[in-house]
Amino acid sequence: MFFNSIDFAIFLPIVFIIYWLTNRNLRLQNIIVVASSYFFYGWWDWRFLSLILFSTITDYSIGLMLKNQENQLKRKYLLWLSIIVNLGFLGFFKYCNFFIDNFNTAFTFFGSDIQANSLNIILPVGISFYTFQTLSYTIDVYKRKLEPTSDFISFAAFVSFFPQLVAGPIERASNLLPQFYVKRNFDYAKAIDGLKQILWGLFKKVVIADNCAEVANQIFNNHLDQSGSTLLLGAIFFTFQIYGDFSGYSDIAIGTARLFGFNLRKNFSFPYFSRDIAEFWRRWHISLSTWFRDYLYIPLGGSKGGTLMRIRNTFIIFIVSGFWHGADWTFIAWGAINALYIMPSIVYKTNRKNLDMVAQGRKFPSIKEFVQVSLTFMLTVFAWIFFRAQDMTHAMDYIAGIFSKSLFSAPEHFSIVDGALISTFMIVEWIGRENEYAIAKMGNTWPKWMRWTAYYIIIAIIIMYSGKDQQFIYFQF
Repeated sequence: MFFNSIDFAIFLPIVFIIYWLTNRNLRLQNIIVVASSYFFYGWWDWRFLSLILFSTITDYSIGLMLKNQENQLKRKYLLWLSIIVNLGFLGFFKYCNFFIDNFNTAFTFFGSDIQANSLNIILPVGISFYTFQTLSYTIDVYKRKLEPTSDFISFAAFVSFFPQLVAGPIERASNLLPQFYVKRNFDYAKAIDGLKQILWGLFKKVVIADNCAEVANQIFNNHLDQSGSTLLLGAIFFTFQIYGDFSGYSDIAIGTARLFGFNLRKNFSFPYFSRDIAEFWRRWHISLSTWFRDYLYIPLGGSKGGTLMRIRNTFIIFIVSGFWHGADWTFIAWGAINALYIMPSIVYKTNRKNLDMVAQGRKFPSIKEFVQVSLTFMLTVFAWIFFRAQDMTHAMDYIAGIFSKSLFSAPEHFSIVDGALISTFMIVEWIGRENEYAIAKMGNTWPKWMRWTAYYIIIAIIIMYSGKDQQFIYFQF
């Protein structure tokens, strides 16, 4: 079930009404969350509900066993059992064919013709997200940072919570799980704020991402016939597509959760206004970046060792992050490129330089800030080519096509309407960059009629651009 579908438009108000009619009974309310979440996920393919249930039972049980186990060696065995089970499922469904194909290629390279057959495996939607979510629970319990729960319904609700189940944000048990323990009362102001964030998320997805996708797909799928300027334009359109698509999903997820009285973590913080790559990664897919920081980078030694250790650890987390996104060398290359981008700030320890928002408290950036943001944006555009490409050959041909004499010709597939939409979108994002989301405070000082007119205009534009049947990009991860 997609957030931008008629199915979800029917599903959400029904669950919302039933949920708040039962707010006097906390356990029943949590059961409704579990039931609606399983229905939401099962709408795509009911067979994979067993994976979520198995993962839930496994980590719930291991958490309880860790609670009653003082022997450190046995505690490690339990932790590794959770890691092996969760990553085992993830590895089988997501990476099995990748390793089979590369096994065949390796032996062919050395002169042996081995043809191990690929398996007909369907990748369960969101498996990378809920796997990392349950793993963080077990790891935190093992480290005694979190008290394991004995409330199975609350834990099942935490694992399967439908707003963020299939594409994040990746929630930590320390943030989301306790919210299932306490009574939730309907808050009108909070619900209105949630609806506004849903509205902006839908605008990002339907108007920006899906519209950019049509241009990007046309250019990427016919890259050999395009000029260098058109190829560059296609990469820029994909850059806006993936941001509108993924941050739009996150906005809808966070806003939907707020309707039900829950607070999810912020997942995007205006990343295309970053002044360097380190800042970009503090603002892009925050829940995943911080997950790798806390559960991989720091255990590897983090920044405590010498320069070589910092370089090694940085490359590891970026390459693993790339591999998490997809079972293809293009994603690994994308991760490695970002590691190279961030390397100067790691070596010279300037990666914590830009912690505030660009032009904080000011309407316009300085010339230096504008140049920094523009350079960071173009570096990001280049890296996204590998993320979008079908394979490494496609990526290299695409890049070679950009850096040709035709780079300085007039691009095709560009319309004034598309340019105006993206420009307006970025202006709104710039104005609201110091808020939780761009339109969080839009119109707060306006007359009521003007504020509601703005909302209706956004709704009308969403309806006008709807129906393009573009799935969320991150559903494949």
